[in-house]
Amino acid sequence: MRFSQVDVFAHDPYRGNPLAVVHDADGLTDEEMARFANWTNLSETTFLLPPTDAAADYRVRIFTVSEELPFAGHPTLGSARAWLSAGGVPATDGEVVQECGAGLVPIRYAEERLAFAAPDFLRSGEVADEDLDRIVAALRIRPDQVRHSQWIDNGPGWVGVVLDSADEVLALEPDFASFGDLDVGVIGRHAAGGPADYEVRAFVPGLGVTEDPVTGSLNAGFAVWLIGAGLAPEAFTVRQGTALGRAGHVDLRAEDDRVWVGGRANVLISGEVTF
Repeated sequence: MRFSQVDVFAHDPYRGNPLAVVHDADGLTDEEMARFANWTNLSETTFLLPPTDAAADYRVRIFTVSEELPFAGHPTLGSARAWLSAGGVPATDGEVVQECGAGLVPIRYAEERLAFAAPDFLRSGEVADEDLDRIVAALRIRPDQVRHSQWIDNGPGWVGVVLDSADEVLALEPDFASFGDLDVGVIGRHAAGGPADYEVRAFVPGLGVTEDPVTGSLNAGFAVWLIGAGLAPEAFTVRQGTALGRAGHVDLRAEDDRVWVGGRANVLISGEVTF
């Protein structure tokens, strides 16, 4: 089967979040998909399939090393780029419609840049005190350092936490064993003139990845929440992956009654995979 590996959310090659993509994967079983995704040892691996919804251009299944997800951000942009690079022709020029476990996701594209429309929350609202206590303990911070917190689950199960500054975010040295089943994203503002408007880190030890390099779903959740609550401007940029030696860059923008999550995606490895 045709195989691609895509670098997502980075201006420079090999500085973003890699995604493994298997094309024309409708002959694979669930077990084969799960086993291959575990073997790649990447945060996500996707499998491209014929759509079941006539409004979609293709269907994708998204696997971490340990489970299948209904939606994830960097696999959405990376899968769209792989599909287009393999000769996929969308029904509408300039827009791909992806079918996934969370439904239909529109993706705009122009040259190397793509942007997906943030999906609706599966869970939102306040974080229970006992969960917030666990998060504070896992992040090894003081309770008064948390400025805001909310469930921002659009598929992977995110809880969002706002700290005062990017420096506080970068200084985090979490206790990963204390997160349990919580997937936690942390955001803090950079000073004026910084490398981006905000710094983000994503901690997902429950999915077999202690820290994700660059995370589209988390940044989508942050943008929908913070823009909607008036806590962030209608357009801002995020840097992510700094603590891991990466250089992820995500653009967030409220437009046409949706929040769009954008960045670059480039196919850096092409070949075949044998099952």
